[in-house]
Amino acid sequence: MKKISIMVLAVAFAFGLVISGYAQTTAAETKSTEAVKEFQIYGDRQTAGNHYIPSGWMGDYGDIKMNDKSTDNPHGGTTCIQFIYSGQKTQGKGWAGVYWQNPAQNWGAKKGGYDLTGMTKLTFWARGAKGGEVIQKIKVGGIGIDPKAPYPDSCDVEIGPIELTDTWKEYTVNLAGKDLSYVSGGFAWVTNADVNPDGATFYLDDIKFEVDPALKPEGKKQEAMPFYVYSDSRSSTNHFIPSGWMPDANTAKDIKYDGNNKEDPYLGDTCIKIAYNDVSGTRWAGIYWQNPANNWGNVDKGFDLAKATKLTFWARGAKGGEVINEFKVGGIMGEYSDSDTATIGPVVLNKEWTQYTIDLKGKDMSYIIGGFCWATNIDVNPDGATFYLDEIKYE
Repeated sequence: MKKISIMVLAVAFAFGLVISGYAQTTAAETKSTEAVKEFQIYGDRQTAGNHYIPSGWMGDYGDIKMNDKSTDNPHGGTTCIQFIYSGQKTQGKGWAGVYWQNPAQNWGAKKGGYDLTGMTKLTFWARGAKGGEVIQKIKVGGIGIDPKAPYPDSCDVEIGPIELTDTWKEYTVNLAGKDLSYVSGGFAWVTNADVNPDGATFYLDDIKFEVDPALKPEGKKQEAMPFYVYSDSRSSTNHFIPSGWMPDANTAKDIKYDGNNKEDPYLGDTCIKIAYNDVSGTRWAGIYWQNPANNWGNVDKGFDLAKATKLTFWARGAKGGEVINEFKVGGIMGEYSDSDTATIGPVVLNKEWTQYTIDLKGKDMSYIIGGFCWATNIDVNPDGATFYLDEIKYE
């Protein structure tokens, strides 16, 4: 995750985050947890054994409301944590989340991580208000990935997406074999408006690190096929985030993106609608679907898609004749670059849904952070272009 600006943090304070129920530990007080069997983040609102503070509000932080003393059917004790995510894109990001940090609002600039050596898993209980709410990812560590941060976490582990039920269910993050010697970001959740277009209300409880000697380290997983980039707006099978808007910040003026469009989807209830007009004068625009959001090769989170021999997707133009210069897989360069790239284009869209294929045979798909991309320009679309995408998947 990128470090949040001072302005964002100030607004987070304005939301009135109540942190008196969480224990803050200075660097001098930080101790190893090797002698204990569990290390609690949240047990009950006023439990003295709570650690870390839910102070790192990210992305569309204005879309989040938190109540850490909810009495609405807690899993254990007398309270649980309620989050209400509106999905309104208040800050224009399309995603939001919260980090539990030590000390509060520590993005790697302060010394304060816990030594959790000996812990092998993090467990938590969660439920949705209705069921079907999707948490895109749960994270342990990952604070201070900015190379300039003097106190980075020693690990960065995540699971997800998770589709919640309306009853309490326990989830586990396997930490066996991970370096937990310094963790200032104890827990985080992230979700987005694509998978929760109408928002989401969900509950968390009994969040803690535990020792389980029987738990074995997880190896690098080769993903099974099909592997979806986009199936339906609420689908928990979606991967990658449409966060890489190109070429720069002005692109937000040129592109209108709707991942929950219901105008004649090819399959299911929704499709993606994109309207491009060159308002900013940059003359071209595009979007990368990335893992995690805004990853331009600076975060080691590539998927192993070696089993894929092709990527297929369905597309149509609002009028027909719209031109997309390039559809692309991979190609992101950086410290953690994509292992390969493949493209098709230019593509002249039909008014009717048409399937397109990017051939991946012979390509090295073992590490992909840029799951899908499109780009076009004003020269081939002088009057702009509105087009639709659906069923984007690796096969």
